[in-house]
Parts: sequence; C-alpha cells; structure tokens
Amino acid sequence: MPKNISATLIKLAIGSLLLGLLLRFFSVSPRKLLEGLGDTALEIFDIIAGMLAWAVEYILIGAIVIVPIWLVLVAWRSFRGK
Repeated sequence: MPKNISATLIKLAIGSLLLGLLLRFFSVSPRKLLEGLGDTALEIFDIIAGMLAWAVEYILIGAIVIVPIWLVLVAWRSFRGK
C-alpha cells in the first residue's frame, strides 16, 4: 500500500485523463471499449469458474482425510491440558 495515498490518487487521475484524451483522439468511446471487453470478461469468468470447480473437488477429497485427523489432534491436546 502506498504511503502517500493522495499523491497516488492524483497520479492515477492524471494518467487516466491523459489516456482518455489519447483514446478519444483515436475515436474510442467507453461504450466501444466495454463492448469489446464483454466477451473477454465472460471468457475470464468461465476460466476462473472452471479452475474453482476443479479445485473444490480436490479440496473436498483432501478434507475427508485432513479434517478428522485435525479434530483428533485438537481433542488430544485439549485432554492433555495444553
């Protein structure tokens, strides 16, 4: 995290203004830009959803083994008084 947040926000605002002017010079509007990103955003979402679906299966399989062992260790420690 930047130490001087206000300076960072000013730099971001100036950079955004300059890029916006440049894009307007090339006749790129926010609407055109977002329409072009629509498919890309959907593809990114699909990729992330696929990775999560893949990971959840393996997390659950591992949890079937790990969680009972962890519970036994926690119970063991509590009975020993630590």
